[in-house]
Amino acid sequence: MSSIGLLIILALYVSILFYVAHWAEKRSHSKWTNNPYIYSFSLAVYCTAWTYYGSIGLAANSGLSYLPIYVGPIIIIPTWMIILKRIIRISRVNKISSIADFISLRYGNSRFLGALVTMICIFGIVPYIALQLKSISDTFHIVTKTQSSSNIFNDTTTYVCLALALFASYYGTRYVDASEKKRGIVTAVAIESILKLVFFLIIGIYVTYFVFDGFGDIYNQASVLENFHKKNTIGGLSESINWFFLCVLSMFAIFLLPRQFHTSIIENNKETHIRTAIWLFPLYLLLFNVFVFPIAWGGNILFQGKGFNSDTYSLLIPQFYNKNYLTVLVFLGGFSAAISMIIVSSIALATMLSNNLLIPYGFIGSLENSSQEKNSKRILNSRKIGIFLLIILAYAIYKIFALEYSLVSIGLVAFVIIAQLAPAFFGALFWKRGSKNGAVTGIIIGFAICCYTLLAPYAIGITKSTSLFIQEGPWGISLLKPFQLFGLDYLDPIPHAVFWSLLLNMMSYAAISVSFRGNYRERNYAEMFVDIDKYITNHENAFVWKGTAYITDIQKVLQRFLGEERTKRALTIFNLKYNIDKNITTADARFIKFAENLLTGHIGTASAKILISSVIKEDKISLPEVLRILEESKENIIINKKLTDTSNELKQISEQLKNANQELIDKDIQKDEFLDTVTHELRTPITAIRAASEILHDDEDIPEELKKRFLQNIISESDRLNRLIDKILDLEKFETGKQKLYLSKNNISKTIKSTVESVKQLILNKNITIEFLQSNLEIKAFYDEERLIQVIHNLLSNAIKFSAESDGKITISITENAQEVEVQIHNNGKGIKEEDFEAIFDKFYQSRNQNVKKPIGSGLGLAICKQIIEHHKGKIWAKRTTETGATFIFTLPNYNTTESTER
Repeated sequence: MSSIGLLIILALYVSILFYVAHWAEKRSHSKWTNNPYIYSFSLAVYCTAWTYYGSIGLAANSGLSYLPIYVGPIIIIPTWMIILKRIIRISRVNKISSIADFISLRYGNSRFLGALVTMICIFGIVPYIALQLKSISDTFHIVTKTQSSSNIFNDTTTYVCLALALFASYYGTRYVDASEKKRGIVTAVAIESILKLVFFLIIGIYVTYFVFDGFGDIYNQASVLENFHKKNTIGGLSESINWFFLCVLSMFAIFLLPRQFHTSIIENNKETHIRTAIWLFPLYLLLFNVFVFPIAWGGNILFQGKGFNSDTYSLLIPQFYNKNYLTVLVFLGGFSAAISMIIVSSIALATMLSNNLLIPYGFIGSLENSSQEKNSKRILNSRKIGIFLLIILAYAIYKIFALEYSLVSIGLVAFVIIAQLAPAFFGALFWKRGSKNGAVTGIIIGFAICCYTLLAPYAIGITKSTSLFIQEGPWGISLLKPFQLFGLDYLDPIPHAVFWSLLLNMMSYAAISVSFRGNYRERNYAEMFVDIDKYITNHENAFVWKGTAYITDIQKVLQRFLGEERTKRALTIFNLKYNIDKNITTADARFIKFAENLLTGHIGTASAKILISSVIKEDKISLPEVLRILEESKENIIINKKLTDTSNELKQISEQLKNANQELIDKDIQKDEFLDTVTHELRTPITAIRAASEILHDDEDIPEELKKRFLQNIISESDRLNRLIDKILDLEKFETGKQKLYLSKNNISKTIKSTVESVKQLILNKNITIEFLQSNLEIKAFYDEERLIQVIHNLLSNAIKFSAESDGKITISITENAQEVEVQIHNNGKGIKEEDFEAIFDKFYQSRNQNVKKPIGSGLGLAICKQIIEHHKGKIWAKRTTETGATFIFTLPNYNTTESTER
């Protein structure tokens, strides 16, 4: 493919990444950018060009030796639910923005330790970035079949570097607070991770099933090649030990690489996202390795003896068969793997460079008297310059030193260098006695051993057998051979360097830590880190400090970085959190910690301590006093938690009592209204009976016709009085459990139809239409027919009463399933208000929302219906519908029995 054509494709691809990042930044709270899958795929920044190309080269040359780099993370990832969650919590509450901040904070905000960690990371990662640039350059020339140029203006990698520097500096430095989430970068990296996996799987499927006839065919053809079986077994004890140390190395890398710390810790939005990552990320690694063997040994079969670089087999195979589109896809996958590593690593390193070197050792003094706008601009510019400097430095290493070693060898060297942080890092999480001096001593000694056993021989050239330093050791002392230190001659160079550097590192860290006491702040942070779960909600309470400080002085420092408005808001939140009077002028330990946290994201932990210390007067505290204060703090936290829980319980009880009291008041009001209604209902027939009786008694000359009418009224009102009394007695019996039901199996359709017939005259009088819907003519249920008629009669009476004045319609439907029979009675009249759905079944409920002076009816009908249905083990309710009118529904158990029982 032509260079111009590939450059156009690359420009388009990078433009798409810019768009994705821009889109994600605008929608930082969208479910499309803030979800566990984006988080999990962003962790795949672990898979660089080393994974994409180098694993194939290693598998082709050494067989199964590529596996430990992926086995290690897969083994350790299940512990993320404990370890990673703890790191995330520590980082979140302390506003940590890099691994250098994390380690330096644990060991007392040590400025020197933060700078040392930063230098180790830069020393290990910048050549690794150069390696990614080399892979881009080499693969570009393979795809375009061109030669690399020494002229930087004719080198494609120059323009790729500039584009990546612009991209990383723009989207990686949008916020002064480095602990802020960078959703644009994370989403772009996640998309790249998906694409590089898809492209790798495509070429793997092509090689396995189109070039060859499956895994078996490749294995059979490769098995006749020289040393095939020897390469594709773990081997004996010494090889197994090599594997072990490589697995340990990769376990540390998944935690300690700056890009991994950034994506897994700093960019974590929710701890729950880890639940997805612990299965999706290992699955990603497994999928990436499914086709490494077929491509590697397929390349060995096709290009045996031709001297091609095995790292590039994934490009050479489709190119060999003139599949240009596949070659370009593979190149884009490798390009994605390389640039995602470059972008995230440069952002992480630039943050460390700014917060742990440039600011604390450079221009921190000039930040003390500047305005918030100037400070923010200087901090952001320092990070942008840092990104450009790091990428340019990597480019210079790529151009000047040419990096003759394979992708894997350089990558593993970077892993060994970064692994020197492991004792101090994991000691910070689990060992309270670990001290700053121990951490510094361990890192320096470990790095020195790493330089002696690995970096120096690589710089000389491990292939130069004439080197006396490598072959005989310095001054001819064989015990000091860099690859066989103290006679250890059965380990490969990388595991050998891992063993000695980490052994001496850990021993130095432990020995110095237990031999010399650290200062009080180290022990203070040790408690806060190791026991983070105890202090997660009130971590300021665990901070130990004694001295004199004024809130106004600290406030002025905060305003120079946060601005006046944000500072005021932060102080308000602090005062509310700890219930502090805003008129208090002196600052306590909690406020000191709170202020340091606010500054940490902007300028790092060490610089935050320096600035706050410049405006306060701190007294020294003995270690026993620190432990005593911490113990008191633990007790206070426990007491505060208990008090908070008790207070919450009392609030709930108070709220319940308040609600109960209001219910009693409402009940009392309803009861009064109920009694008033019942009295009215009783008085009405009694008054009518008395009036008619008096007329009959006093007037003997009443016509016979009129006398009969008065007597009929007396009978009707007496019946009405009886019904009312019966309802009150029924309700009392149901509530006290005295009412018995006589259950039998009945045809509910027949029961409803007979009840409808009893109110037929009322239906005709109001010109109401009845529609009867049922799924089965023989729907039977087990119930007390007399009582169910009472329920249906009451519901029908209400439906008749409240149907529309014209075109009134009542719809009755019956349905059944294996569990129950359901009856619905709907009328098209006035609906039921939302707040009345529950209240209408209350025995004291009155229809106060009716548009008449006095409620219609006694308010007992639906209450009795509810009691009857519930005594049948059924349910009754009013249904919320979008239609006009009201719908009442009741259910009865669908008993499959023919026996009649009494209860």
